[in-house]
Amino acid sequence: VSPGCRGAQGRFAYKLLHDLFANYSSALRPVEDTDRALNVTLQVTLSQIIDMDERNQVLTSYLWVRQTWLDAHLTWDKDDYGGIDSIRIPSSYVWRPDIILYNNADERFGGSMETNVVLRSDGHIMWDSPAITKSSCKVDVSYFPFDGQRCRLTFGSWTYNGNQIDLRNQLDTGDLTDFVENVEWEVLGMPATRNVITYGCCSEPYPDVTYTLLLRRRASFYIFNLLLPCIMVSFLAPLGFYLPADSGEKVSLGVTVLLALTVFQLLVAESMPPSESVPLIGKYYIATMTMITASTALTIFIMNVHHCGPGARPVPPWARRLILHHMARLCCVYEVGESCKSPQRALGGRAAVGDAGGPGESPGEGQVGTEVRGCPWDHCLCHHDALLRNVGYIAGCFRRHRANQRRTSEWKKVAKVMDRFFMWIFFLMVFLMSVLVLGNAA
Repeated sequence: VSPGCRGAQGRFAYKLLHDLFANYSSALRPVEDTDRALNVTLQVTLSQIIDMDERNQVLTSYLWVRQTWLDAHLTWDKDDYGGIDSIRIPSSYVWRPDIILYNNADERFGGSMETNVVLRSDGHIMWDSPAITKSSCKVDVSYFPFDGQRCRLTFGSWTYNGNQIDLRNQLDTGDLTDFVENVEWEVLGMPATRNVITYGCCSEPYPDVTYTLLLRRRASFYIFNLLLPCIMVSFLAPLGFYLPADSGEKVSLGVTVLLALTVFQLLVAESMPPSESVPLIGKYYIATMTMITASTALTIFIMNVHHCGPGARPVPPWARRLILHHMARLCCVYEVGESCKSPQRALGGRAAVGDAGGPGESPGEGQVGTEVRGCPWDHCLCHHDALLRNVGYIAGCFRRHRANQRRTSEWKKVAKVMDRFFMWIFFLMVFLMSVLVLGNAA
């Protein structure tokens, strides 16, 4: 095109702009018949999800909003203006429908950007404007971090009713072709529906277009940073029963694990809305903390049984039969020389018989006999009774000491069997809770 033609096009465009807006007012609805509704078509393109604030239930998104309508007062014959079919002018020059986001949560109530509109010779106007919107979204965190959300974006005219503006959606779904993938949320779809609602303030119907944003959370971050550490810490709690009672660290381990889970619970609570629905991971934390509290209380009870002194009562027959026989065989707890298949002590009976008097009295009596036979009768007869009494006293003390040792060792074995039994029980509980959480997530 020669420079002269380009100059002519510029003069025609200037003349066209002057002729169109000589007697034009952007304050009135551009229709020839005021009794007819003006058709406005809406199309929304989702460009990016900027933020999802679960605690305040606000979705921040970057949208491209396209609105098209027919302005009956802005038409021209393109042959009269050098074949100009369309011009681009500031959007403030023309009448624009007051389409807003009904569920807007922005405190500044910022609207669309003041971009140009494309005006065609037949009067059709297309207005593309980008907008960063903050919309309210009802967040359901019952299955956090394996949850999905449905956020609605409702667009409609604020002052024009359905008899004045007929708002319709151009497509049955939002445009996702230019969507920038979000690291936290996956967009499953964006269906659009047209609704006609009669509000309590007015008798006229008000149409709106609602885009439902279907989101699913990417749970990998929360699995590796919240769930797996909790599962690993939870499996440490039953190991407190495996620690020797004399180590003095059994209760400390349970309290440390309980504090660690409390920290994880606080991290989850800070990001969740204060609602009645408890997140799935929060339920898992509470159940695990309850289990660890119960295990710490049982550990204190078992340590009390383990440290029974010499003045403790003998092990009851039912406890001896149930714990030292059946549960010990079930938990494979045995002493040196025993096995899982035969936990009864074969040598213990003979040792007990020997403790009853053989090792305690025979040497003393033999020595006394030797001394009596080795010395004259008239010199040792006065000391014979005293020596027997002393030897009998020493043998009795030795027997009582051995009986106290056997009683103490039996209580220690009862505590050891209970430790092993509760260890496997709590291991099973942690495993079942973990499987239950993952099953609900699936």
